[in-house]
Amino acid sequence: MDLRSIKYFIALANELHYWNTAAKMNITQSALSRQIQSLESELNVVLFDRNKRNVKLTPAGSFLKQKWEVELNELDFIHNFARQIHLGERGTIKIAHPDSISASIMPDLLATISSEFPKLQIELVQVLYENQQAFLSNYKIDLAITRDTNNTSGIKSTKIYTDNLALVVPEDHPYKTIKDVSTLSLAEQRFILPTIDEGSSYGLIIQNFFKSFDVVPEVYLQSEFGSTIIALVKKHLGIAILPDSYLHHESTGLRFIKLPFETDLYINWRADDHNPVLSNVLNLILKKL
Repeated sequence: MDLRSIKYFIALANELHYWNTAAKMNITQSALSRQIQSLESELNVVLFDRNKRNVKLTPAGSFLKQKWEVELNELDFIHNFARQIHLGERGTIKIAHPDSISASIMPDLLATISSEFPKLQIELVQVLYENQQAFLSNYKIDLAITRDTNNTSGIKSTKIYTDNLALVVPEDHPYKTIKDVSTLSLAEQRFILPTIDEGSSYGLIIQNFFKSFDVVPEVYLQSEFGSTIIALVKKHLGIAILPDSYLHHESTGLRFIKLPFETDLYINWRADDHNPVLSNVLNLILKKL
């Protein structure tokens, strides 16, 4: 007994006509008869009462039709599900991204992925700088969007976007434009800065800003989370330097002063990972951005 025999049985049970069923299943009537006889012999059950004029289900046949139709529908769903996984249309992908693009790039990006692959489940996570490459290598995440360049073997990376750093100050702060910023005034400020890890290329850009003014900043507070830094600036606990993409968070009571220092965004993935879900999403992101 195999799926093909059961499908022939279901088709005949619905048509109750050998010739019509054979034509519908694209086989000869004699081949259909042999399939049904073989099935009856294997099960030791009479499935149809038939004579020269009529074909009808036996009680046993009616019972099996009811049960097998349910099973076949479930199998069709499972097989289709497997095909979608094989094609990368269904499954789960885990994407790590910085908080700074939560309201800028990510919404449009996720809308594109969702539109193209509506069956795909997406998990968004934020990972500390020192854990990003390890999480990728250990399959804890599938894609990492970072502001730091990749330095780990086995991880591929490409630039996808560039924005600028910005001074983030309360609206009533004396800084109105970049022209108001000077070495003397910067030295008097208290700064709330991202936690700078050794080897961070993003951290180096922030350091270059201070070097351009020959200033060693007074760092009052540090945080891994830009949204926390923004909340602290609003409380007048200091000023900050963040990517200007935080403008899209629509935080009231703040002023963003664009700085002539660019910060790149990179997408990182495992070079030897041939998961079709990853390939599909990665290709879509690179095409969009």
